[in-house]
Amino acid sequence: MGALIALASLVTAGCSVTGDAGPTPPSPSGRAAKVCRALHDALPKRVDGQRRGEADPASDYTAVWGDPAIELRCGVPKPAKLTPGNEEYNPTADAAEVNQVSWLMEKQDGGYRFTTTKRVAYVELTVPDDYKPEVEALADLSDAVESAVPKKG
Repeated sequence: MGALIALASLVTAGCSVTGDAGPTPPSPSGRAAKVCRALHDALPKRVDGQRRGEADPASDYTAVWGDPAIELRCGVPKPAKLTPGNEEYNPTADAAEVNQVSWLMEKQDGGYRFTTTKRVAYVELTVPDDYKPEVEALADLSDAVESAVPKKG
């Protein structure tokens, strides 16, 4: 009986919440909200070889893959680097085009943040350094973005 209690304690400890919060869901409205919901349904089951998990808190505007998590948020505000008049504005910021989707690339502590450009909704992907080269994740997501999030104009 004592061994059974000890085993139950180990199982419970293994299932405990680590306290790591998932991506903060954005609050898109109108057309952006609609296309973000469509993107959520079109997202792949795997990104950079990592299986899709459950975002916490759950939202139609977020998704996660792997541990540490590759995090997607759809409907985020326009990045400061793309906003004229903002002190961070940089019209020549690094970008990558993957499968007809343009992504702004921003190095951060512990990885990269990629944000789509020229789309009716901004899609942000944060990729930890654990998945170097971080840009590889874009190949798995660009087809879903291209099909669900229309280009501006």
